[in-house]
Amino acid sequence: MGLVVQKYGGSSVADAEGIKRVAKRIVDAKKTGHQVVVVVSAMGDTTDELIDLAGQVSPIPSGREFDMLLTAGERISMALLAMAIKNLGHEAQSFTGSQAGVITDSVHNKARIIDVTPGRIRTALDEGNIAIVAGFQGVSHDKKDITTLGRGGSDTTAVALAAALNAEVCEIYTDVDGVFTADPRVVKKARKIDSISFEDMLELASSGSKVLLHRCVEYARRYNIPIHVRSSFSGLQGTWVGNEAQGDRKVEQAIISGVAHDTSEAKITVVGVPDKPGEAAKIFRAIADNQINIDMVVQNVSAASTGLTDISFTLPKAEGRKAIDALGRTKSLVDYDSLRYDDQIAKISLVGAGMKTNPGVTAGFFEALSDAGVNIELISTSEIRISVVTRADEVEQAVRAVHSAFGLDSESDEAVVYGGTGR
Repeated sequence: MGLVVQKYGGSSVADAEGIKRVAKRIVDAKKTGHQVVVVVSAMGDTTDELIDLAGQVSPIPSGREFDMLLTAGERISMALLAMAIKNLGHEAQSFTGSQAGVITDSVHNKARIIDVTPGRIRTALDEGNIAIVAGFQGVSHDKKDITTLGRGGSDTTAVALAAALNAEVCEIYTDVDGVFTADPRVVKKARKIDSISFEDMLELASSGSKVLLHRCVEYARRYNIPIHVRSSFSGLQGTWVGNEAQGDRKVEQAIISGVAHDTSEAKITVVGVPDKPGEAAKIFRAIADNQINIDMVVQNVSAASTGLTDISFTLPKAEGRKAIDALGRTKSLVDYDSLRYDDQIAKISLVGAGMKTNPGVTAGFFEALSDAGVNIELISTSEIRISVVTRADEVEQAVRAVHSAFGLDSESDEAVVYGGTGR
């Protein structure tokens, strides 16, 4: 049998009983003849608790020390899981990200993987051991400092190790039974998707679907690593994510794959920008120089009487203060009138590769929102996605309305969130 990489989220290892349940599942995989590498997240809400603790000690903690603190959560999980596996009669060795050979750039709190050299992992496997790796972390290539990978970092660690070790599959264990047509916490009649293409999954992930993060899926697509999203709380088959030609796991060709929503973004509007070449470039260069990712961008038509326009864009709420400060420093260069910041927004996205060849999808999407009484503030489209920005307090009714309008509801309340978080 081949090599399997398994990743377990925080809700799966939230307590001692959860760790023992996960240990049994890992041992069962080992007994079938697989070599097993496990990537584990911090227990339950440990990372959030550490972030809160850091905030109580220092309002602006050093990036290096913040990373050193946050990696403690995964170290606890990996050691306890290795102990539980040994208690079941199998040998396991735990490794930090740096010991596992996860090499990153030097950006603290959201580092990117630049190489994986899993020599110690390979040695452990050759000796017949199960390797347990702390997710979410690595070591910088220049200063050898501990780094963290940011949101979804453990998923990315798992896929990166799967690629480096030529694994057969990367299994992502969470507290839902797979990828659903909408967030099962919001839409009780959401349907589980048996298989989905990397492209559709990328759009869902970038649009707010929380089961898999965008970076993880992009890495898997680049190295053609099939992902199997499953629940650690049940024995059910989950969702396969991969290329359309991936063996006999034929990817569904439905018009619509699902509806995603995201309440973690904010909107900034730069009011009264001179409508001439180079002004937008100055605005977005200031944003880029501060390492801020933006999502949707809309520029209004210039007012003929004033020659001024407004530019709106969305970005993560966590980056809002930094973006406003950066734009404030560019006022003398751009000479805009004012800045508006709005963090009470939500993004709703309809995703499906089939929509590009099916007329009427866009009309149906907007009609569903209209019938639900939801107003649209921004619109963005791609070949397989339509996204809109609405008020945050309207997002759940909007998601349910669109989900029903496109016939995605199951006949029964199929979706179950075992751990309560959807991760």
